[in-house]
Amino acid sequence: MNNIETMNFKAVKEYLQSVDSVDEDIINLLKADKRKNVNALGDKLQRDAMKAIEELARIKSMYTFDRDQGVYAITAGVDEVGRGPLAGPIVAAAVVLDLYDLKDENLILGIKDSKKLSAKKREELDKLIKERAVSYAIGIADNNEIDEKGIAWCNNEVFKRAIKGLKVRPDLVISDGFPVSGIECENKYYYKGDNLSISIAAASIIAKVFRDEIMQDYHKKYPNYNFEANVGYGTEEHVRAIKMFGITPIHRMSFLKNILY
Repeated sequence: MNNIETMNFKAVKEYLQSVDSVDEDIINLLKADKRKNVNALGDKLQRDAMKAIEELARIKSMYTFDRDQGVYAITAGVDEVGRGPLAGPIVAAAVVLDLYDLKDENLILGIKDSKKLSAKKREELDKLIKERAVSYAIGIADNNEIDEKGIAWCNNEVFKRAIKGLKVRPDLVISDGFPVSGIECENKYYYKGDNLSISIAAASIIAKVFRDEIMQDYHKKYPNYNFEANVGYGTEEHVRAIKMFGITPIHRMSFLKNILY
């Protein structure tokens, strides 16, 4: 692309779109061009390159965090979604990733706390995590079990069910915020662990996508409550619908005492 000065702006853009990657030499040529719109392309590509470097470093640090927990053959991360909603299940996921082959091309970029991702990005990462994971599994407790045994018990239980569902037995389970009791391996837990651990963050994504799909199905069955948007949480719209239309078979009665009475 040494003849950039002879190419019009459209041709420059088409060339950049046709190549798989842009190196530093091309960026420097763009930034040295006399045309401001070509300079702007170079500036944008430079910013994108810096973001890619920062993202790779962030993801590597999350893999390294898990790997540096100690000498463990298999480490699983667990996280849950759905502790607080008025309706629907609580869901946990357990994920085992390869923490030892840290070549750049093997890392799953973009993984972070599921709440910080768009629905579309979560779905893309959910598919990729499942393809790359050594093993993953889901644990679930429905609203009836939550009402019968309490949310704290169910929270721990769905972790246990997810861990038990793994095809490989972990030596270490890393959890977000709270310990997991009653499991047959070591457990370490960290405040805001989904920002530190690649395995916890991956589990948060899988659990979130799985539960959201459940609530989307419930939306079709109970459209008055807009479960597709609120996924069971106590939004003003959801509470108003409960008062107007009553409860559904998926509502948590133990969570509705202050609303119904």
